[in-house]
Amino acid sequence: MTTHWKKAFAILFTGQIFSILTSSMVQFSIIWHLTETTQSAIVLTIAGLVGFLPQAILGPFIGVWLDRWNRKTTMIAADSAIAFFSLVLGIYFYLGDPSLGFVYLILMVRSVAAAFHAPAFQASIPLLAPEDQLTRVAGWHQMVFSFSTVIGPALGIAVYSATSLGVVLFLDVAGALIANLMLLFVRINQPKPDAQQSPSFISEFMLGWRAFIKVRAIVIITLATAIFSLAFMPLATLFPFMTLSHFGRGGYSASLVEAVFSVGMILGGLLLAVAASKWKDITYICWSLIVIGLTCLACGVISSEAFYIFVVLSFVMGAAAPFFNGPYMAMIQRAYEPAMLGRVISLVTSVMLIASPFGLLLAGPIVEKYGVQSWFFWSGVVTVLTGGYLLTQFKRLQVNETAE
Repeated sequence: MTTHWKKAFAILFTGQIFSILTSSMVQFSIIWHLTETTQSAIVLTIAGLVGFLPQAILGPFIGVWLDRWNRKTTMIAADSAIAFFSLVLGIYFYLGDPSLGFVYLILMVRSVAAAFHAPAFQASIPLLAPEDQLTRVAGWHQMVFSFSTVIGPALGIAVYSATSLGVVLFLDVAGALIANLMLLFVRINQPKPDAQQSPSFISEFMLGWRAFIKVRAIVIITLATAIFSLAFMPLATLFPFMTLSHFGRGGYSASLVEAVFSVGMILGGLLLAVAASKWKDITYICWSLIVIGLTCLACGVISSEAFYIFVVLSFVMGAAAPFFNGPYMAMIQRAYEPAMLGRVISLVTSVMLIASPFGLLLAGPIVEKYGVQSWFFWSGVVTVLTGGYLLTQFKRLQVNETAE
């Protein structure tokens, strides 16, 4: 049994590396292409929205279909759809430059397909791994995802610069085909539908919602996650601005910070996979938030001469992130019946995605008026308080190891 599930994940994650890597290459290359050809902030904003909003809006409802459909088939179909539309856009680029509207449409369709693929993948993990190994598997997944998203932009821009955007898009097709081929060798047993399940879409959605709110600990942590996303997610766009405006450094220094943060995430995912059974998942989550918050707070007070301290803090921040994301998903996977998992995962993912743009809307005026360090400082305060609150509630936040 031990050998079987580890072999299944080795095959599964090998395929996912190709899929996530090439998708990351495409996403970055398209944004870079739009930047080069239009030099318009409005165009980039629209591209970001059409690539993001479908996942945030459709997420809670997609879960119903995920729990109805075969999850392996859903992953293959979603990756195939992404590959097909990458192929269409790639051919279009070879024939001539497509209109912005067409590029937006492709980004939107890719986002819709991703909205099916990601939760179907997460909902399949408990069907493959033993329950006591879910946190370790989450560490592996964080490591694979971090590695692919770190290398992807660099490879994407290298291939784009040496050839064309069309070649990058064709590589995405190859990546999806490899992922699907590897997935064919993995057996995923479809969970039996809940006996109470109704054929009505609304009834099934409400069953998923009621299942979600029954596990109080997950509800509280999800609300904490929304607060964390509101405060922390804008930093993804503020790191380069911090490097430029506060430290007075250029693109090389900004890329160094991004690389160090990403390397921290990879190493953090590896450490989580090794040390998964040392503490409870909630302990990892609380201390991850506290460490992330303290590093943000420190970034908000360091002087303009302390750039390399900022680099070190960025590394620590990146290394702490998997200890929040991985255990949180493992807790969800343990707490709910597999037949409900698609709905629950889609729901909590949407909560995080919807919180992020509100954080961006708040961050813009505050940074404009008070400076970029102000957002680092106060996001750190909010994150530390969130982690501290969860830590003090530790005994009340015991998640059922089996579904209720």
